[in-house]
Amino acid sequence: MRHTNPLDKSQSQNIAFKNIFVVTETYVTTASMPPALSISRRIRNTPFTRKNTEHGVKAYTVYNHMLLPTVFESIEADYHHLKKHVQIWDVSCQRQVEINGPDASKLVQMLTPRNLKKMSDDQCYYLPVVDRQGGMLNDPVAVKHNANRWWISLADSDLMFWIKGLATGRDLNVVMHEPDVSPLAIQGPKSNDLMARVFGDDIVNLKFFRHRKIDFMDTQFTVARSGFSVQGGFEIYVEGTEYGEPLWDALFKAGKDLNVRAGCPNLIERIEGGLLSYGNDMTNANTPYEAGLGKFCKGPAAQDCVGADMLQKELENGPKQQIRGLRIAGNPLPPCATTWPIHADGAPIGQVSSAAWSPDLGTNIAICMVANTHWDDGTQVSVHTETGGVRAAEICALPFTKS
Repeated sequence: MRHTNPLDKSQSQNIAFKNIFVVTETYVTTASMPPALSISRRIRNTPFTRKNTEHGVKAYTVYNHMLLPTVFESIEADYHHLKKHVQIWDVSCQRQVEINGPDASKLVQMLTPRNLKKMSDDQCYYLPVVDRQGGMLNDPVAVKHNANRWWISLADSDLMFWIKGLATGRDLNVVMHEPDVSPLAIQGPKSNDLMARVFGDDIVNLKFFRHRKIDFMDTQFTVARSGFSVQGGFEIYVEGTEYGEPLWDALFKAGKDLNVRAGCPNLIERIEGGLLSYGNDMTNANTPYEAGLGKFCKGPAAQDCVGADMLQKELENGPKQQIRGLRIAGNPLPPCATTWPIHADGAPIGQVSSAAWSPDLGTNIAICMVANTHWDDGTQVSVHTETGGVRAAEICALPFTKS
């Protein structure tokens, strides 16, 4: 490992990891060096980048043009810790599109087939966002502050351009921008204990996908009962970059005896929980019905969505393929870097999009898109993996459960 200085708040310096090398110059390559990720203004630091470095981050990906940690100790070690203790995740990459104005609620309803009519001002909704053909553009969380002010907390895509296009094309009375808001997730079974120590006992009464204001220093943050894991937890929407490191330090100080660690969304845990990754498990080529999100496409409000006509046709005819779980036989496989073809009776019937070995389930598990002719639980198929050859596999429901 090459040792370098932590990141300065105002300027990216070199960071070195076991599996990835990040540099500020154009690029650096030698025969003995791993691939380089070149940092520039196109790839943004977060308010917590310095802290991630101090806590031993080993790998990043780029998500919404921003650094997102992917590994600290190892994927498996991070997985075991997440399921037992509590982690602090820098998910600043979940950028917000703030929509303000008299037509804000009308515009948000145009984005999604999910009915927003009964949504309260303290609620968060998971939304499939679609285009005119019904293809998925994003699956953000919408945070409603009031009828005239919303945050759309993005998965990885440039959705703001689509939203601006709709607003302009329909001549809606709204303004929008990306605010200085950087989410910090508190995830794991001890997340209630940690949050109560920093923000008071009442915070644990916050219901799932509800949000409220909390006091910190001389400001307030929006905090929601949400997060990209099934272990439970919170997301703190940190408004103001300058508050990032003080909040991080306060949480780590309060959670020392809880075995708090820096963490990140974990591949194994999310596959076990059936949590989908936009851009991996579904793309613009897929509809919400194919992504298993049909329950969010019901009600009269769905007709206000720009893709309503196409979605109605698919509802009537049924999707030709859909996301399912998959148990893959044999010894542990590495995570898939590309899609793995799925075959039945010698013919292609789908593909694996995310895969990992599950230590707790004792098998390889995967998320796949499979044809409606073979999506029933228990269907026997074969998977053509990258490094493990052809493996026998069985279709199953999501989320995964122990056999």
